[in-house]
Amino acid sequence: MMVSRRPVNPARRPSEGGAPAFSSPAHFRSRPPPYLSIAALILGAILLIGYLRLGQVRDALSCVSLKRHVTSLKTVLFSRALPWVTTFHFAIYPYSLESKLSWVQGEVSCSGEVQRVIPILKAAYGDSLHKVLHVGPDTCSTVSRLLREDGADAWGMEPYDIEDADRRCKRMVQSGIVRVADIRFLLPYRTKSFSLVIVSDALDYLSPKYLNRTIPELARMSSDGLIIFTGYLRNVKAKADKTGSSVKLRSANWWAEYFDHLSLEENEDMTKKFEQASERMSHIPLCQIFHLKPYN
Repeated sequence: MMVSRRPVNPARRPSEGGAPAFSSPAHFRSRPPPYLSIAALILGAILLIGYLRLGQVRDALSCVSLKRHVTSLKTVLFSRALPWVTTFHFAIYPYSLESKLSWVQGEVSCSGEVQRVIPILKAAYGDSLHKVLHVGPDTCSTVSRLLREDGADAWGMEPYDIEDADRRCKRMVQSGIVRVADIRFLLPYRTKSFSLVIVSDALDYLSPKYLNRTIPELARMSSDGLIIFTGYLRNVKAKADKTGSSVKLRSANWWAEYFDHLSLEENEDMTKKFEQASERMSHIPLCQIFHLKPYN
């Protein structure tokens, strides 16, 4: 009886001379070398260290023009190291799942950032954080968070309608704690009515035509300073507000020149105190933050 032979696998057929056949060297080169991953990790660490150390370097610079270059470089380094830094930051300081998802999607809420940095603002501004006006969307939540601070009085100005707001927010509007107003025009408060005015997620949607009117109005109402939160130029997806206006994200240099145009000075002392407090609390800002002196 004849026994059938199993067919030989051509891939395993020995090569001529009896030596076993090996895969092509190209097969091994298809895998990325491990040193590329190590180099990427080292680069990420260098960028993070550079970002943290730039605050110390800036303190040593006395020339205003050099300070602006450092600020610009700091922004660039932050944007380059952002994916690695963001993962590191949320792993150690987890916020709500909603804030994580919005950050991954590129939709950073600077009003949410205001709420996160209230302890840092308190450490930097001290007693000045006792009579505060917040201007921006979701101001009811921000004001509620500010009111939980000891000795703090807070009011809010909502630039959009509140038809979809919850009952708590509508009660705050009815009681006068929060007002609904179009910030492109004269604002309904007297000069120096508040120690600090904080604005977030509102100026990014205004053209210079309206900024020329709105920012001086915000500065007029403060006695100790104006704090502005705006989106980073490269890190937030372009989107529209409730009125359909597109976001107009600007660089730190653009804002610095525009503040000079409006005769508003940077409060360097408060900027330094805020950065030092942020470093102590290991906080990485998700928005650009400008500390300005009030008008005399």
